[in-house]
Amino acid sequence: MSFAGSLMKPTVSRLLAAAALATLTVVLSGATASRDAVLKPDKLVLVSTTDVKGKTSPCGCHIPKGGLSRRAAYLDSLRADYGQVMLVDNGGFFPEDGETHRDVAVFLMDMMKKLNVTAVNVGERDLVYGRAFLEQNVKQSRLPVVSANLLDKRSRRPVFPPAIVTQVGTVKVGIFGLITNKAELGKAGDSLVIDDPLATARRQVAELKRKGAQVIVLLSQLDKPDSEDLVSAVDGIDAVVVGRNPLPMLKGEMIKNTIACYGGEQGHYACRSILSLDANKHLATAEAEAVTLVAEVGERADIAATVKAFDDGFNEKLRQKEIEKVAKAKAEVTDESPSHFVGGHLCIRCHPKEGTQWKTTAHAVAWKTLVDTKSDAKAECLGCHVAGYQRPGGFTTAATTGFLADVQCESCHGMGTDHDRFSDAEHHPSAKMCVSCHDSKNDPHFNFETALLKVTHTNTSGETIQKKTVKGPTDKPPTMSGRRG
Repeated sequence: MSFAGSLMKPTVSRLLAAAALATLTVVLSGATASRDAVLKPDKLVLVSTTDVKGKTSPCGCHIPKGGLSRRAAYLDSLRADYGQVMLVDNGGFFPEDGETHRDVAVFLMDMMKKLNVTAVNVGERDLVYGRAFLEQNVKQSRLPVVSANLLDKRSRRPVFPPAIVTQVGTVKVGIFGLITNKAELGKAGDSLVIDDPLATARRQVAELKRKGAQVIVLLSQLDKPDSEDLVSAVDGIDAVVVGRNPLPMLKGEMIKNTIACYGGEQGHYACRSILSLDANKHLATAEAEAVTLVAEVGERADIAATVKAFDDGFNEKLRQKEIEKVAKAKAEVTDESPSHFVGGHLCIRCHPKEGTQWKTTAHAVAWKTLVDTKSDAKAECLGCHVAGYQRPGGFTTAATTGFLADVQCESCHGMGTDHDRFSDAEHHPSAKMCVSCHDSKNDPHFNFETALLKVTHTNTSGETIQKKTVKGPTDKPPTMSGRRG
């Protein structure tokens, strides 16, 4: 071997060693960077909704709240501050409006998938269209639905996966769902049975721990008292989302070792539970808060555009169905009801001063607020924005009974054909009548005595219109036009 050759071997060895060391350094620095990439790894943030009831957009007359686009925006804001954030839905998201709203149920499932929801529970409302409808759309949307105690009656096996275990950043999270054994199963009752929630919970906690879950979350459609009793009796549940028509509580509660979150309904709130973790990624402390999804939360533009396109199309579909319904009803009825609504334009002929004053109130633009928000085909909104909805001779559609749009004379004083019964004495609106629309949900700060002074026929200040804040296109409402009679 030459002198040069004898020198080459150690030189090559040193080069190889140096390369190996450099590779090891890269690997180690990469592992460190990977750990550092998780922002606040000692925090797990659980964002939840429950009992959304088919609401896709902000709703509520006083302060519109909720909506998918605001939910998405709020989630994005949390992910900017925390590295371990997960979104869940506690079920009860199907609409309450019957067969006409199946499209809304399907749309919500698709949108939850788009929002990357980690797990979705099943509530009794989600079975309103039958078992087959729910199963088919879960499969098509690939929505991660869990329900541990909703069983096939014949096999006694869960219809959906009872639970999931998922990695969220540095922590392994187990999530399971429960439905109340008090549920009305409706169409699905022939093929489904509900197992005991307490026994099921104990089995699921044990199984999730066996699979390595470091944090365990319960999605509970058991209502507030039963949810609290269950987590008091079953050890090992770190967080519970309380559902089945819950009232919102701005602050959650610790029930033994479980943080309970009470996020209200209709998607008005996003419940945020922040779980602080110890070195072993187990729960150390926790806090929860129901965050109201108001305009200040912001909207995610892509979600807002998708929702708007769906809502506009769906509302037009409802409008066409209503027109068909009215046409069919007219074909079947030969004589109108002797008592019916006549429209404020007739009242104003004899009461011009009152009519002029009425036009200075928010009641005179009630229909416009629906048009501006594309809600003018929503049955749950119409009754409080027109005269006589679903009553004899009352409002049906803008095209056929536009003269009954807005909260007008007959809304407060009664049907025009009954005028002779109350014309001899002043006919004042009652508090009971007003709170049928200005209730705790739509107008939580309503005070009858104060509000009446603002719309009484001697007040021409226009203050109720000046306080209107609804934004949208300036479609002219069909008020007092399209006359009848």
